Amino acid sequence: MGVVNVTPDSFSDGGRWFEASTAVKHGLDLVAEGADLVDVGGESTRPGAARVDEDEELRRVVPVVRDLAAEGVLVSVDTMRSSVAARAVDAGAVLVNDVSGGLADPAMVPAVAACGVPFVVMHWRGFSHDMNSRAVYGDVVGEVVAELGARVEAVVTAGIPPERLVIDPGLGFAKRAEHDLALVAGLGEVCALGRPVLVAGSRKRFLGHVLTDVNGTPPPAHGRDAATAALSAIAAYQGAWAVRVHDVRATADAVRVARAVTPSG
Repeated sequence: MGVVNVTPDSFSDGGRWFEASTAVKHGLDLVAEGADLVDVGGESTRPGAARVDEDEELRRVVPVVRDLAAEGVLVSVDTMRSSVAARAVDAGAVLVNDVSGGLADPAMVPAVAACGVPFVVMHWRGFSHDMNSRAVYGDVVGEVVAELGARVEAVVTAGIPPERLVIDPGLGFAKRAEHDLALVAGLGEVCALGRPVLVAGSRKRFLGHVLTDVNGTPPPAHGRDAATAALSAIAAYQGAWAVRVHDVRATADAVRVARAVTPSG
């Protein structure tokens, strides 16, 4: 899953793909590099980010989804708003990726159920402005698995069939570096929930934490792509359904190698 951030303030590449035509070209480039799916989002969810208003998110996202879908690209929409999800599906999106798992907007799950597309349920404890304060765990893997399992049950009860659900452990969301690393190590327990697993750790802070120099300074986000490829290989080896990344080519190669050496590869 390649990332197209149609935002001015993404932690990784904010502003580079803000214009619709540039975003569409970038999405096509990601497909050429090996992306099977292109995830289009118009609202930054980095820690501390303020929410964009609904009209602006629609303005950013819908034209890009429409134009990529018209080129035959499989597009997912990264949004916490039911209105954006519905409009994006109308424009050609084939999957809704909601980092709140339907908790941010009570209308999201009914809207996705009506659209009939797959839905990504991510582990989420609150909005970006205060999520760091919620990063408190005794057993992070056990708690994330339990909370994800409960959220899946709620979403199914609300009308989305289980076969249309993908789960995501939410790396970087209400988690410190040690939590993210523990979740990567314990990804098999997330996979044991029985739904396809999306891993979205590309360029995130916990990778920077691993890569700090002798002065304790992490590399910038774009300097974490080799680490992202390593993370993606680990995720693929443990059975992830997809990895969401900014730099597709290296990760696509890493995933192919990981799949080739797994028992089922």
